Amino acid sequence: MPIDSIFGIGGTALNAQLIRMNTTASNLANAGTTAPNEQEAFKGKRVIFKALMDDEMTHAGAPYVGGVKVDKIVDDKRPIPKLYDPNNPLADKEGFVYQSNVNEVTEMIDLMAASRSYQNNVEVVNTARELMMRTIDIIKA
Repeated sequence: MPIDSIFGIGGTALNAQLIRMNTTASNLANAGTTAPNEQEAFKGKRVIFKALMDDEMTHAGAPYVGGVKVDKIVDDKRPIPKLYDPNNPLADKEGFVYQSNVNEVTEMIDLMAASRSYQNNVEVVNTARELMMRTIDIIKA
């Protein structure tokens, strides 16, 4: 495996984790929103990754076998909470508003996991760079 593959694979992982962190940030930003009906309520988003196992799975944005890509972003399937709040201007005729199905604790755990994965992949890239620099120094000597 050529050395540039390490950087490419690490890059795909960094990109995937960055998308995961952005999605989690969006979920957290919308956690306290309400809507007049269940269809308009914010539904948390989940990032689905796909491993790039062979050449047929790669593409211009993720050209390295062994890397990862974001396959899709899907809505969270958890039910939308319904809250009785007849004084809310968004309340339906029965006095209910519909809240986001985002759980802040779950989102913070996911954000910490994505951040840790991102940091680990930065370390992979930094280690590969450092090894390349040491190899060049050995060749020079």
